[in-house]
Amino acid sequence: MELTVRGHQTFCYTGGKPFDAAKPTVVFVHGVLNDHSVWILQTRYFAHHGWNVLAPDLPGHCRSRGEPPRSVEEAADFVVALLDAAGLQKAALVGHSFGSLTAMEAAARAPEKVSQLAMVGTAYPMRVSAALLENSLNDPMKAIEMDNVFSHSMLAPPPSALGPGTWIYGASRALKKRVLASNKEVNVFHRGFVACDSYRGGEEAMARVQCPVLFVLGARDAMTPPKAAASLQAKARDGRTVVVQGGHQMMNEAPDEVLFALKDFLR
Repeated sequence: MELTVRGHQTFCYTGGKPFDAAKPTVVFVHGVLNDHSVWILQTRYFAHHGWNVLAPDLPGHCRSRGEPPRSVEEAADFVVALLDAAGLQKAALVGHSFGSLTAMEAAARAPEKVSQLAMVGTAYPMRVSAALLENSLNDPMKAIEMDNVFSHSMLAPPPSALGPGTWIYGASRALKKRVLASNKEVNVFHRGFVACDSYRGGEEAMARVQCPVLFVLGARDAMTPPKAAASLQAKARDGRTVVVQGGHQMMNEAPDEVLFALKDFLR
């Protein structure tokens, strides 16, 4: 599905089902150097069980045009504009990593539009190591290899994610290289990491969120370890937490656990 958001073409994956404004909607927001495909299992489940699904490629990423967001705040403004472009009065937001901060900031800026907020693999502050920041700018291929090591806790996923025998590192490397190459003008890898590292409004944003909040955290997450979400958990008015047995890319490493947590929360 393609929508025009703030004057630019935006691609949204719908899980293989046509968009129906009469159904409840869940919006999935990806993280740095990812695209809509990281949510493949979760989006298809919801799309085939009574929900609209919108999983956009963020601006300037892959099939979406526009300027890649320079900050969490810019990305949040895009999400709010996406809801308007789709004609949605209200939707649930699910975000991973940078996308989790984006979804939270959107829920803080437009609380009347957000029914539920799920933050997957989140942390605040979401610091990025100096080595990753430097290499994402000057040696992106090296940074991709570093990010792969930090983001994964296993070599092959369970059968319900990418399919038996899939090599997680190779699949992730291919995705990141494809996303990086999709924008010839902006290094979306470095820009995304800078946006994560420089975000300072997390606790204030969570204090303004009015809907229920779910934290889905990975027990073996080296990028955003569970303890790094504590300041946001403390500010959530109606928060609950599920810890799954996976690393940062838990949508592939613990796909069923992530799906069940989202399903229980959004039902």
